[in-house]
Amino acid sequence: MKNSILVAVCVILGMTNSFAQVKGDWKGTLAVQEGVSLDLIFHFTEKDGKLEGTMDVPAQGAVGLPLTEVKFENSLLTLFQSQAGIKYEGTWADHKIEGKFIQGGMELPLNLEKVIITKPGDTTLVSSTEDLVALASLADGNYKYKVEDYFAKPKSSSFQLSPNGRYLSYMEKDDHNKRHVMIKEVSTGKVALAIEEKQELIRGYGWINDSRLVYVMDKGGDENYHLYTVDLDGNNNVDLTPYDGVQASILSLLKEQKDFIIISMNKDNKQIFEPYKVNVNTGELVKLFTNDDPANPIAGYDFDKDGDLRGYSKMQNGINQQYFYKPQGADDFELFHTTKWDDSFSVLSFNYASENPDDAYVLTNLDSDKARIILYDFKTKKNLKEIYSNEDFDASILGLSRKRSWEIDYLGYEGEKVIIEPVSTAFKKIYANVSEEFPDHQFSITGKTDNEDQYLILVQSDKLYGKYYSYNASSGRLELLYDLMPQLKEEDMAEMRPIKFRTRDGLIVHGYITLPKVALEGEKVPLVVNPHGGPQGIRDSWGFNPETQLFASRGYATLQVNFRISGGYGKEFLRAGFKQIGRKAMDDVEDGVMYAIEQGWADKEKIAIYGGSHGGYATLMGLIKTPELYKAGVDYVGVSNIYTFFESFPEYWKPYKEMMKEIWYDLDNPEEAVIAKEASPVFHLDKIKAPLFVVQGANDPRVKITESDQIVEALRDKGVDVPYMVKYDEGHGFAKEANSIDFYKSMLGFFSKYLH
Repeated sequence: MKNSILVAVCVILGMTNSFAQVKGDWKGTLAVQEGVSLDLIFHFTEKDGKLEGTMDVPAQGAVGLPLTEVKFENSLLTLFQSQAGIKYEGTWADHKIEGKFIQGGMELPLNLEKVIITKPGDTTLVSSTEDLVALASLADGNYKYKVEDYFAKPKSSSFQLSPNGRYLSYMEKDDHNKRHVMIKEVSTGKVALAIEEKQELIRGYGWINDSRLVYVMDKGGDENYHLYTVDLDGNNNVDLTPYDGVQASILSLLKEQKDFIIISMNKDNKQIFEPYKVNVNTGELVKLFTNDDPANPIAGYDFDKDGDLRGYSKMQNGINQQYFYKPQGADDFELFHTTKWDDSFSVLSFNYASENPDDAYVLTNLDSDKARIILYDFKTKKNLKEIYSNEDFDASILGLSRKRSWEIDYLGYEGEKVIIEPVSTAFKKIYANVSEEFPDHQFSITGKTDNEDQYLILVQSDKLYGKYYSYNASSGRLELLYDLMPQLKEEDMAEMRPIKFRTRDGLIVHGYITLPKVALEGEKVPLVVNPHGGPQGIRDSWGFNPETQLFASRGYATLQVNFRISGGYGKEFLRAGFKQIGRKAMDDVEDGVMYAIEQGWADKEKIAIYGGSHGGYATLMGLIKTPELYKAGVDYVGVSNIYTFFESFPEYWKPYKEMMKEIWYDLDNPEEAVIAKEASPVFHLDKIKAPLFVVQGANDPRVKITESDQIVEALRDKGVDVPYMVKYDEGHGFAKEANSIDFYKSMLGFFSKYLH
């Protein structure tokens, strides 16, 4: 009897020790084909005497895929993932596993090494993949369009012309959802790979000159952007900013000096940015100006076309803005004026058509409510003439022709829609030709040759995602290049209708409502209220919106309100929202909901609220402030606690903390600190009655994952239904296709559960 017990104990101990050999995180690289590899990460845990596991494929945005079965016996590891048809067999020896990966009749070697994977936040709070898949399944139905039809990235996109017009570049998506930059020679049609997207996303790219491209990447959405340059054939790839934890951006492309660009970096001090002139072939850097006062940082630089620094704006005590200018021929910069930080006085372009080098086109609202474009003489400090303004909206658009001696091509503003007014004879011809061809659409010039004989034009509307056309300036001929989303037919898409209404305290507020066809026929439909991010200076716009179109395809109307503090409506409207975030700004949103109900569009018993960033915060505040109004909410990378939000600012936000206090609340002021607590959702969770879906990017540098963790944990303790999606390869909003599709599928399931 004693021997039997001893044998049983030894067996159990043997199993425990055996499992201990493989428990944890293991990483390997799968060589899919020549030049293409995938990192795979497996996570093994023990539960009830059995091994369980999940698999990550970071390059494809797949995290936490559950393994169907995991076995480890006699040093042999066997695992299955039945959904993807995956099997793996490997032998453990000397803390490594050597084996083979089997899928679809293909066998590839895959060796695993043990690693320590640390994930941000509290991983125990995150909903399982199975639970989120089950949530998404609630929205299954017989619909003409799938989620993928709206959120799968176009096969080809981001078309650009080389300066000489010989080449057309674009991003092309492969079978693994990687978007590579391709170069097409226009005369021959020959296509070649210029930039290969690997594990990290190419966040943007562009032409520097006729033979060199620039592109931008970060790591997993951390927003520490690096700038790279490369030849058209993919050779001579140079990281211009090879520094950890540094954020870089382009200030000027320097058309007159084709081998150089001017960039901005916070290399020497993470809190402040300085300009550098960089050789795009060698990466050689020269600092152009020193920004050494974090308490009063330089916030913007004005370089002219020759790369000379002409002026800069500097924050003073966090709330004022000083502008320094150096007149032509002067040795030093002199203080030009001091204004409030929210006053507008910015150089759009120097007037190179003038004999006076100190003439500039300036966007200003110093002596008006709405921003105007004026011609200004910095030497005499005189307003020479007003170039453009609108009585209801901020002017914002100025187009110049470099080829035609810098004459003005067009001016404009964004009101209910973007309004472009042609000025030059050459542009009037372009505008007339395109407008006649597409009378109910908007168009934008996304590229042109240096000779301005060839243009790239993107045509869009509220029902058209976008079509690229080439335009020949001499013949006036338009030729279709590419339909970005041919699967979405305009006749099936919903109308986005501009609206305006008067708030409870008398403000005129603008916005948009996207209406399913049945709502146009008089049927009241469920409503998704979608407050925008920011909040200051940001606004919603008319045009194709994949979110609102997806919601409309499922029978939901979407309301977007440009509440007080939104941009484009003048400085008084902006300032009306200061220290009103979560309060009067929310009143505006609620008044918009009442307007939609009064118009007969919305079913007042079926209203949800969803938003990202500040919109996520507004979702939480909506559920707290008017709990009877909303049946459900979706908080996407949203602030939940103004106190912790301020404490967790990225380093490069810290110099602007005083400005943020004016926009949000001054936590050092006892009276405002009380208001900030009243406007922080985390302190009022007892008022939330409706179910909430929380979504977060783990690497978000702006709204840290703790903002979402604390909401999820506290509400679950109260018994509120809170599914929680976290993507560990994303930042402030999802950029990877697979992650976005997962998110929208789960959100539709969530809405289906609570709005039907």
